[in-house]
Amino acid sequence: MTLESTMNATTATRGTDGECEETDLASRIGRLVRGQPYGVLCTQSDSQPYGSLVALAATDDLSALVFSTPITTRKYRLLCACDHVAVVMDSRSTAPDELMQVEAVTATGRVHVVPRGPDFERWGGLLLGRHPHLAAFVRAESSALVRVEVVRYFHVSHFQEVRQWIPNRTS
Repeated sequence: MTLESTMNATTATRGTDGECEETDLASRIGRLVRGQPYGVLCTQSDSQPYGSLVALAATDDLSALVFSTPITTRKYRLLCACDHVAVVMDSRSTAPDELMQVEAVTATGRVHVVPRGPDFERWGGLLLGRHPHLAAFVRAESSALVRVEVVRYFHVSHFQEVRQWIPNRTS
C-alpha cells in the first residue's frame, strides 16, 4: 500500500465514530504541536527545497503558528517569494529507541509577515509566551514576525499511518 493510498483510506474511514476519531486526531495533533517548542520550516525556491529550524507557538485552535526570523536571511527572502510553506514537528525526543512510537505532524499553509502594531503585539505575545527568552530577538527591527495560516495537518503514526485534519478557525 502506498503512502497516498494509506492516507486516503484512513481519512475516508469515518463510520459512526467519525467525530470521535476526528476529535482524537485533533487532540493528538494538539498535544504534539504544543509539546514541541521547535519545528522545521520548509520553504522552496527555484524547485529547490530548504529546511530551517524555528522556535514557534500555536494558537489554541491550531489554525495558526507563529515564529520570528531575521530579515537578512535566505529564509526570509524565500518566505517573501513564495508564501506556501510546511512546518514539521515530531516526537523523536520522547521515544528515541522506539521508532513505531514516534509521531510527526506536518502543517501546511501560507505565511504572512505581521506588521508592527496591535497584530504584532498579539502574535508576538503568543510566541513570547512560549519562548520568553527570545524577547529581544522578536522585537528587534532586524527581525520579522511571521504567521502561518494552517490549511491542514498531516499526522503520521506507527511510521506509516497518515491521517489529515483541517483545523476550525476560531481565532
